[in-house]
Amino acid sequence: MHFVAALDRVPGLRGILCLFEGVCSGAADGYARAIGRPASTLLHLGPGLGNSLANFHNARKARSAVVNIVGEHATPHLQVDAPLTSDINTFARTVSSFVRTTASPADVGPAASETVAAAWGPPGAVATLIVPADHSWTEGGVPGAKALLTPPAPVSDATLRRVAELVRLAGATILLGGTTVNPRALAAAHRISAHTGAKVALARNAGRFSLGRGRFQPVTVPYFPEGALPLFADTRNLILVESEVPVSFFAYPGIPSYMVPDSCTTTILARRQDDGTGALEALAELIGAGPAILVDPARPEVVDDDVPLTLEALGRTAAALLPENSLVSDECVSSAVPIQTALRTAAPHEEMPVTGGSIGQGLPVALGAAVACPDRKVVAFDADGSAMYTLQSLWTMVRENLDVTVIILANRRYRILDIEMRRTGANGFGSLAEAMIDISRPELDFVKLAAGMGMESGRATTAREFAKLTREAFGRRGPFLIEAVI
Repeated sequence: MHFVAALDRVPGLRGILCLFEGVCSGAADGYARAIGRPASTLLHLGPGLGNSLANFHNARKARSAVVNIVGEHATPHLQVDAPLTSDINTFARTVSSFVRTTASPADVGPAASETVAAAWGPPGAVATLIVPADHSWTEGGVPGAKALLTPPAPVSDATLRRVAELVRLAGATILLGGTTVNPRALAAAHRISAHTGAKVALARNAGRFSLGRGRFQPVTVPYFPEGALPLFADTRNLILVESEVPVSFFAYPGIPSYMVPDSCTTTILARRQDDGTGALEALAELIGAGPAILVDPARPEVVDDDVPLTLEALGRTAAALLPENSLVSDECVSSAVPIQTALRTAAPHEEMPVTGGSIGQGLPVALGAAVACPDRKVVAFDADGSAMYTLQSLWTMVRENLDVTVIILANRRYRILDIEMRRTGANGFGSLAEAMIDISRPELDFVKLAAGMGMESGRATTAREFAKLTREAFGRRGPFLIEAVI
């Protein structure tokens, strides 16, 4: 409460109210992904932190910089085991790379500085500061020093020379992740690939992808192993750039966990804390790679037919109308492939995918990105089931008048669970199991749900209706929701 009161006395901080801690943690993740600087969360004791853990899990996998401040009981009160007493430190360590509990009122300022520096990285991290209440209300604190930020480490000449030999060999694949899915890094990777024939792929869990026409767009490692295994089948040397060896999302009977052959040799060009973009540019110069020719995909056209809406039509229309430099929060889940494929033909934009697999990040990440970049259109593609996890995001979008278009893919089903259940070979899939996947009884009405939080909206059941609503939403500022019935 003393922290909240201080917001009126300390200039330079913007307070944004979220109605659920999972929205707060996801929004901080989206803010960091969009702008490359940390946001701060303020959470109430262990249960409040517990409510936020799912989206902090995604933030950790994305290497997002988040300064997480958690209030704790006053020090003398901890010994009485009050109702809200819990092991906050243990909760925090499950998702945090840095956890610090202040030791005294005088320690609060220095601890805050350390937490900011730890969050900023590189790589970015969830850094948690736990502050007992009496350390806030007791006199004696002093401001901490300005946080010392560590720049990304350059890659050694020896590493560059070793990788320069490998990319010239047959069967080389460069896997880009971390911060290297940006225009500069992609251009350098394109030059290297064109000069040597090395394959380039994108890791699935990078926090932000630069995509669209005018950019080199390598294939992203597919979600299912049936697509990923062939991608790496001929790889003899895997070169990692701020990435890790790709693994299957889940284990399946008879399918390996690693997506590369056992005979594949792995070499690290740049670690997570290294300057991967600089390393790629230096490698391109070292091997003498000249400019590479880029062949753009055909420009998409709006599907304006009076026919039932399909994912393919939705993707093509969204790609045709997407404003340049948009930020796209992608939680399409089972509907992802046709939409992601279409968006590669769109104007240049950036996408923020699900990184850790925890459901409920799409709307909060869009919220945080819109706060970070008010001059850019933000579009959230979210499935109806996953949107219900953090629906409170809509209220904050309206309250802050954020320029977010929310597109709900309404198939009335936890379809990804349906797919995964069948893939694992689970037997006895009958009416009871079916009922655990069906979300059509009662049917969710996102137009009414949005209206209840003050957001304008519309429902599309045909390609023409979706085109009309998308033109309206993309052509204006402010929050708008489209329920796209698939």
